[in-house]
Amino acid sequence: MMRDMNASDKKRLITSYVLTTLVALFLAFDAVLKVLRLAPAVQGTTQLGYPAERVFVIGVIELICLVLYLVPRTSVSGALLLTGYLGGAIATHVRVGSPLLGYTLFPIYVAVMVWGGLYLREPRLRDLLPLRRHVSVSGTRS
Repeated sequence: MMRDMNASDKKRLITSYVLTTLVALFLAFDAVLKVLRLAPAVQGTTQLGYPAERVFVIGVIELICLVLYLVPRTSVSGALLLTGYLGGAIATHVRVGSPLLGYTLFPIYVAVMVWGGLYLREPRLRDLLPLRRHVSVSGTRS
Protein backbone atom coordinates (compact mmCIF):
# COMPACT_ATOMS: atom_id res chain seq x y z
CA MET A 1 0.00 0.00 0.00
CA MET A 2 2.70 2.51 0.95
CA ARG A 3 4.73 1.68 -2.18
CA ASP A 4 2.08 3.35 -4.34
CA MET A 5 2.11 6.59 -2.32
CA ASN A 6 4.10 9.75 -2.91
CA ALA A 7 6.48 11.02 -0.20
CA SER A 8 3.98 13.52 1.20
CA ASP A 9 1.26 10.88 1.57
CA LYS A 10 3.72 8.52 3.29
CA LYS A 11 4.75 11.21 5.78
CA ARG A 12 1.11 12.03 6.51
CA LEU A 13 0.25 8.37 7.08
CA ILE A 14 3.29 7.76 9.31
CA THR A 15 2.47 10.88 11.34
CA SER A 16 -1.11 9.69 11.73
CA TYR A 17 0.08 6.31 13.02
CA VAL A 18 2.49 7.96 15.48
CA LEU A 19 -0.26 10.25 16.86
CA THR A 20 -2.74 7.39 17.07
CA THR A 21 -0.23 5.11 18.79
CA LEU A 22 0.67 7.75 21.38
CA VAL A 23 -2.99 8.42 22.14
CA ALA A 24 -3.84 4.71 22.23
CA LEU A 25 -0.99 3.89 24.61
CA PHE A 26 -1.85 6.74 26.97
CA LEU A 27 -5.60 6.06 27.02
CA ALA A 28 -5.13 2.28 27.28
CA PHE A 29 -2.75 2.73 30.22
CA ASP A 30 -5.22 5.08 31.93
CA ALA A 31 -8.20 2.81 31.27
CA VAL A 32 -6.44 -0.35 32.45
CA LEU A 33 -5.42 1.35 35.70
CA LYS A 34 -9.08 2.19 36.25
CA VAL A 35 -10.48 -1.19 35.21
CA LEU A 36 -8.04 -2.96 37.52
CA ARG A 37 -8.88 -0.42 40.23
CA LEU A 38 -5.22 0.19 40.97
CA ALA A 39 -4.48 2.59 43.81
CA PRO A 40 -3.23 5.55 41.71
CA ALA A 41 -6.40 5.49 39.58
CA VAL A 42 -8.73 5.17 42.55
CA GLN A 43 -6.91 7.86 44.50
CA GLY A 44 -6.81 10.27 41.56
CA THR A 45 -10.46 9.73 40.70
CA THR A 46 -11.67 10.16 44.26
CA GLN A 47 -9.60 13.34 44.63
CA LEU A 48 -11.59 14.70 41.68
CA GLY A 49 -14.81 14.04 43.56
CA TYR A 50 -15.96 10.74 42.09
CA PRO A 51 -16.84 7.75 44.29
CA ALA A 52 -14.28 4.94 44.32
CA GLU A 53 -16.88 2.43 43.10
CA ARG A 54 -17.23 4.41 39.83
CA VAL A 55 -13.58 4.04 38.81
CA PHE A 56 -14.20 0.68 37.13
CA VAL A 57 -17.15 2.01 35.10
CA ILE A 58 -15.18 5.07 33.98
CA GLY A 59 -12.34 2.80 32.85
CA VAL A 60 -14.69 0.53 30.90
CA ILE A 61 -16.26 3.53 29.15
CA GLU A 62 -12.81 4.82 28.24
CA LEU A 63 -11.78 1.40 26.90
CA ILE A 64 -14.92 1.09 24.77
CA CYS A 65 -14.38 4.55 23.28
CA LEU A 66 -10.74 3.69 22.58
CA VAL A 67 -11.56 0.40 20.88
CA LEU A 68 -14.14 2.14 18.69
CA TYR A 69 -11.52 4.73 17.78
CA LEU A 70 -8.93 2.10 16.86
CA VAL A 71 -11.25 0.07 14.61
CA PRO A 72 -11.14 1.75 11.18
CA ARG A 73 -14.84 1.22 10.48
CA THR A 74 -15.88 2.96 13.74
CA SER A 75 -12.95 5.38 14.17
CA VAL A 76 -14.98 8.56 13.65
CA SER A 77 -17.62 7.44 16.16
CA GLY A 78 -14.84 6.51 18.58
CA ALA A 79 -13.21 9.93 18.14
CA LEU A 80 -16.54 11.63 18.83
CA LEU A 81 -17.08 9.56 21.96
CA LEU A 82 -13.51 10.17 23.14
CA THR A 83 -14.09 13.89 22.63
CA GLY A 84 -17.09 13.68 24.95
CA TYR A 85 -15.11 11.66 27.48
CA LEU A 86 -12.25 14.16 27.39
CA GLY A 87 -14.72 17.04 27.64
CA GLY A 88 -15.96 15.52 30.87
CA ALA A 89 -12.38 15.41 32.12
CA ILE A 90 -11.98 19.11 31.31
CA ALA A 91 -15.23 19.96 33.11
CA THR A 92 -14.11 17.96 36.13
CA HIS A 93 -10.77 19.78 36.32
CA VAL A 94 -12.47 23.15 35.95
CA ARG A 95 -14.93 22.23 38.72
CA VAL A 96 -12.21 21.26 41.19
CA GLY A 97 -9.95 24.19 40.27
CA SER A 98 -7.04 22.21 38.81
CA PRO A 99 -4.15 24.22 37.32
CA LEU A 100 -4.94 25.27 33.75
CA LEU A 101 -1.77 24.17 31.94
CA GLY A 102 -0.91 21.04 33.88
CA TYR A 103 -4.32 19.41 34.17
CA THR A 104 -7.27 21.28 32.70
CA LEU A 105 -5.88 21.67 29.18
CA PHE A 106 -4.27 18.22 29.01
CA PRO A 107 -7.46 16.52 27.71
CA ILE A 108 -7.53 19.10 24.91
CA TYR A 109 -4.01 18.09 23.89
CA VAL A 110 -5.12 14.45 23.83
CA ALA A 111 -8.24 15.32 21.79
CA VAL A 112 -6.11 17.25 19.27
CA MET A 113 -3.95 14.16 18.87
CA VAL A 114 -7.05 11.93 18.53
CA TRP A 115 -8.51 14.08 15.78
CA GLY A 116 -5.13 14.88 14.23
CA GLY A 117 -4.29 11.21 13.78
CA LEU A 118 -7.72 10.50 12.36
CA TYR A 119 -7.66 13.54 10.08
CA LEU A 120 -4.30 12.58 8.61
CA ARG A 121 -5.30 8.99 7.82
CA GLU A 122 -8.95 9.45 6.81
CA PRO A 123 -9.42 11.12 3.40
CA ARG A 124 -13.20 11.41 3.88
CA LEU A 125 -12.65 13.48 7.00
CA ARG A 126 -10.21 15.76 5.13
CA ASP A 127 -12.82 16.18 2.38
CA LEU A 128 -15.48 17.02 4.95
CA LEU A 129 -13.28 19.46 6.88
CA PRO A 130 -10.64 20.88 4.54
CA LEU A 131 -7.98 23.00 6.22
CA ARG A 132 -7.74 25.17 3.14
CA ARG A 133 -9.56 25.57 -0.11
CA HIS A 134 -7.76 25.36 -3.42
CA VAL A 135 -8.28 28.31 -5.71
CA SER A 136 -8.09 27.46 -9.39
CA VAL A 137 -6.43 29.62 -12.02
CA SER A 138 -9.85 31.04 -12.98
CA GLY A 139 -10.32 32.22 -9.38
CA THR A 140 -13.07 29.79 -8.39
CA ARG A 141 -12.82 27.68 -5.29
CA SER A 142 -12.84 23.93 -5.47
